Amino acid sequence: MMFDFFIEQILGMKWLSEAVWYVLINYFNADQNSNWWSSAHFFFYDTIKITILLVTLIYLISYIQSYFPPEKTKRILTHFDGFTGNIIAALLGTVTPFCSCSSVPIFIGFTRAGLPVGMTFSFLISSPMVDVASMLMLMSFFGPEFAIFYTVVGIILAVVGGKVLAMMKVERYLKKYDGAIRDFYSESEYFNQRQRLNYALNDTKIIVKKVFPYVLLGVLIGALIHNWIPQEFILTILGNNNPFAVILATVIGVPIYADIFGTLPIAEALYLVGVPAGTILALMMAITALSLPSLIMLSQVLQRKLLFLFIGIVSIGIIFVGYIFNLVF
Repeated sequence: MMFDFFIEQILGMKWLSEAVWYVLINYFNADQNSNWWSSAHFFFYDTIKITILLVTLIYLISYIQSYFPPEKTKRILTHFDGFTGNIIAALLGTVTPFCSCSSVPIFIGFTRAGLPVGMTFSFLISSPMVDVASMLMLMSFFGPEFAIFYTVVGIILAVVGGKVLAMMKVERYLKKYDGAIRDFYSESEYFNQRQRLNYALNDTKIIVKKVFPYVLLGVLIGALIHNWIPQEFILTILGNNNPFAVILATVIGVPIYADIFGTLPIAEALYLVGVPAGTILALMMAITALSLPSLIMLSQVLQRKLLFLFIGIVSIGIIFVGYIFNLVF
């Protein structure tokens, strides 16, 4: 019962949904059957909910991140190789920055340092896709089964993708990159507790300011999907009756730039109208792991053949996971 209370009231904030309806009905005479008022409820509830979770979780994760600056991560990774190295790199990716465009400069730093290419790609795939904050956020929207599955398959995809690229001996397709890159959090390894708390606060301000516009955009799109686009139309494109729905969701996700927080309200709206969970999973993974801006940045350090190999391997993995997830759930 305590776990259900935690999922429904703490993470899911069921109380907030009821509070928003109470305000809209009692102060604005809202009609719960109206698309306009349902859209208003969706917008205010999701915006407030995501903001509360965003600030809280990013603060906690930023505190944890202060123990894993890139230099320390590099030192940790140098002690491992082979399949174990890919697993450790993928796991370390879960405690690093929250979007692909932040992860790419760290990836460039790792390649400069001469770390095995397979490990660096495992890190690159997992870093924007999987972290503790995203798992808790997913729990609040879709429940623990979805969140745990997303996290596990994200890590597996990162490990397998990195391992496949290592087996293909792609080192020869790396470009020499001499440009300046930001040295993320290099000083945080030696912080005292007060400095770590201040660091987490500053990092939270920076990240929330950066991602909040995408959250608002995602909530607006989610409200549009949930209340205005006919359910039959959405299910015709992304429903079970379309055998290519997972592939289409993956293709749609690539040009979109957002992190996990901006994709959640869109995913929630699709889930509420009946889009299969695996199709939603594919969309979310494509957006977070293969966003167009991050691919443009990667083109500075990867030759075209390797860039397309990376996109192809990750896309195939996402599509495979999406179809498997649709069969299981």
